[in-house]
Amino acid sequence: MLVREIADAWHRITRRLQHHAPDSYTALRPGAGPTAIAALESDLGLEVPLELRVLWLLTAGDDGSNGRGCLPGNRALAPLDAVAAVYRLKTHSQAHQDALNTGRPQDERVTVWEPSWIPVVTAGPADRTSGLYLNAATGYLGHWSRSNETQAEEHDTLVTYLEETADKLESPALATRDKPGLTGSTLVWLSSTDPAQDNRWQPLVG
Repeated sequence: MLVREIADAWHRITRRLQHHAPDSYTALRPGAGPTAIAALESDLGLEVPLELRVLWLLTAGDDGSNGRGCLPGNRALAPLDAVAAVYRLKTHSQAHQDALNTGRPQDERVTVWEPSWIPVVTAGPADRTSGLYLNAATGYLGHWSRSNETQAEEHDTLVTYLEETADKLESPALATRDKPGLTGSTLVWLSSTDPAQDNRWQPLVG
């Protein structure tokens, strides 16, 4: 069921990109092989959840078009090397906090990263200052940032996040939180542009 849900949602997204935003479509990387995913698991020291494994088998990241990824907010699906780099960076940040935590009262100790958090989405193809992680322990997404801002986990799973993205692309008029549009052959989400300044931007039509 989970495999089918991830594959169906991703195919719905890519069909819309292929038809309406071919530059964004061609920026998607081919899927990763099982060996590459196994190597990443060894690097991270944890097992990648099934839903994320399925997604990475379909596509191993988004190189972006005109600096924009295809996910809401023009975020990008992180390539596997970026996943490993962000994980190492955040794990190092937590190790620093753990050292400081030894001198803090229990209720003042700081957690900025958990071992079960896997970076999945970055703020943009070349912007790794923030993004979304998948909590392998709970199955829910959460926000991460380099500045270590504390934010609660979202209610979205990877499946619901991709399904909602597909829904927005298929029915743009009903989209909430963010609306898809086009600048030429690139998908551009409304939250990352100002139509008054970019006269090429047009809302996507379902």
